[in-house]
Amino acid sequence: MEKLYEIFDYKIRYVSLKFKRFLFEKIDWSNRMISIQGARGAGKTTLLLQYIKQEFGKPSNRVLYVDVNHLYFSQNSLIDLADEFYKQGGKYLFLDEIHKYQHWSNELKQIFDTYADLKIVFTGSSILEIQKGEADLSRRIVTYLLPILSFREFLELNSQIHFDSYSLDEILINHMEIAHTINLTIRPFEYFPMYLKSGQFPFFKENMDSYQEKLMNTINLILEVDLPAANNIDFINIQKLKKLLVIIAQSVPFKPNTQKLSELIGVSRNYLIRFFVLLEKAQLISTVQSATKGIRKMAKPEKIYLNNTNLISVLGGDLSNMGNMRETFFFNQMNFLHTVELPQKGDFIVDHKYLFEVGGSNKTQKQIAQLKSAYLVKDGIEMGAMNSIPLWLFGFLY
Repeated sequence: MEKLYEIFDYKIRYVSLKFKRFLFEKIDWSNRMISIQGARGAGKTTLLLQYIKQEFGKPSNRVLYVDVNHLYFSQNSLIDLADEFYKQGGKYLFLDEIHKYQHWSNELKQIFDTYADLKIVFTGSSILEIQKGEADLSRRIVTYLLPILSFREFLELNSQIHFDSYSLDEILINHMEIAHTINLTIRPFEYFPMYLKSGQFPFFKENMDSYQEKLMNTINLILEVDLPAANNIDFINIQKLKKLLVIIAQSVPFKPNTQKLSELIGVSRNYLIRFFVLLEKAQLISTVQSATKGIRKMAKPEKIYLNNTNLISVLGGDLSNMGNMRETFFFNQMNFLHTVELPQKGDFIVDHKYLFEVGGSNKTQKQIAQLKSAYLVKDGIEMGAMNSIPLWLFGFLY
């Protein structure tokens, strides 16, 4: 166990508190058991270490951070770790990458029920199904999801300048004033293309030249390590999942024909629907349904997007479509906090009342003319007017 403390000390020494993800301030750290989920590379590990450094300052017998992928767990269980830690005065246990541990659900339940004053925070892939875990953890855990960097966070991390976030209603009502204020500090549109291509995961700060290679490696790790660890996925189906991702990346945007797609990928229709579910849990794709009520909600998704525009860039390459990039960005930034569906007219309807049409700087009002609570979202502009709003501004929602 001494080795675990040594590694913990090394990690805490080199973590910076200069920039924190928005979720840091949203978490109620007083809960006894907290789950922080998200895609690989979103910053879950850094968030844990930043909280420990800010709250405790340094390692002690009271607090321990452990990467569950460590070789320690080849001969010891989570229960062994918790028992030894607790007996030595431990109060706060932080467990990273929990999805790589086979029986995490049962053992965390046992730890929770045995050590009444031990607080546990763990991170894991968004593919974790806590509601369907082997043990009933749903009543014990408070779960938070860490998405990709918002455009606001990208600007803040890149420039070291703080920017406020704004609610959707604030943007819709005051977008001209907000855009004017931001433009006085920085020219956000100058950075927007960079963000769309290579700026949605914090590791862009390490080396922008190798960013897309690292992102491709991350995609492969999700498909080849994370998904098989949490689901029964074999090598052949992993290759089919990769093929499906490339097809979606090169589409404009992707409206699935399940029959043709099943034949192209080489799986049954039911298995294809399962692929959609797995890829969405892994935050590699996002699906959207029509606003139609009733039984159609249970059918296949009406549209499928890659989860973010960086995935389009790395998987779609030169075949990436700008219209798809714009819609993907808007949907991604909006979908985290709001309900987004497909309307009969326009591109998206949000929270069942706000209608949005997304396009370039020359986009006209034609498709949403005379529609109530309708807005035109334009790429390529710094400022909007009336119901025309710059696309980049929706990157300030969180």
